[in-house]
Amino acid sequence: MFVEREQDVLRAASMYYLQDLKMEVIARHLGTSRSTVSRLLKRARETGLVEITLRPSSTRAPGLGRSISAAFGIDTYVVPVPDSAGSVERLDQVAMTAARLIGSWFDSDMVMGIAWGTTLAAVSRYLAPKPTRGSAVVQLNGAANMRTSGVEYASDLISSFGSAFAAAVHHFSVPAFFDYPDTKAAMWRERSVRRVLDMQRRADIAVFSTGAVAGAVPSHVYSAGYLDDADVRRLHDEGVVGDVCTVFLRGDGSWEDVSLNSRATGPTPAELQRIPRRVCVVAGDNKVAPLLAALHARVVTDLVVDEVTATALVEAVAGRAPGRPR
Repeated sequence: MFVEREQDVLRAASMYYLQDLKMEVIARHLGTSRSTVSRLLKRARETGLVEITLRPSSTRAPGLGRSISAAFGIDTYVVPVPDSAGSVERLDQVAMTAARLIGSWFDSDMVMGIAWGTTLAAVSRYLAPKPTRGSAVVQLNGAANMRTSGVEYASDLISSFGSAFAAAVHHFSVPAFFDYPDTKAAMWRERSVRRVLDMQRRADIAVFSTGAVAGAVPSHVYSAGYLDDADVRRLHDEGVVGDVCTVFLRGDGSWEDVSLNSRATGPTPAELQRIPRRVCVVAGDNKVAPLLAALHARVVTDLVVDEVTATALVEAVAGRAPGRPR
């Protein structure tokens, strides 16, 4: 009976993908069957030993990634998509890429912070199982709102990350926004809350998106009752373009004196910056302004973005209206 070993997976993958040998030939080399070789190759893909990327000849992705990386000093992963792709398709393609990258970065004895939202919910659906030991997943921002508890939505999302990596899960059972800053200050002194905040501070990797007020795929914080009309008007008056972890940002990345932030439960940009790897996952035209704000706030170390949004971002940085000739 053939016993599958890591070195056999590597040998099979090397012969198939690098030496272009047929499965029958590889099976003879390994002294096994063609079906076993097929299983070894599947294992190589599932574990990330082999990564398959399709790059259409017309794609602008590599050049866009280099431009964004050079402008902001980050690692950028631009996902090729056709210009005709719809918002949902772009989100799915980005979510698949982000899920694969997160699986390659997260390992045993690590802590991952997750900010719930529409984009991260999509990422959670594409996570491949990767059992780890001694690891943890922690929720970065509260979820309750004035219409519903909001807890079930966030809990399921965070739990899906924990299940994928066999990691301990730490939920953050507080509202997304408190009614009063004093209430937040009092809750932050509670031992149960301090325990979660301490776990957040221990994070090795944070995963989040940027929130946008409108668009074909609206951000959950703006579409599910977390803000009332007066809040939205106040944000508009203060020049807010979006949020990261439910902390609101202006276009230049400033956030300290935005009034609603004193009631927000997510980590501030200053707190996020203490986490070594900060992965921002973005898809959609409506995300360009909040993404640029997040980049100005220096909360991103790794960006996963679709090609169309990346093009609009580069044009925004260059001061061009989207779609204008270069």
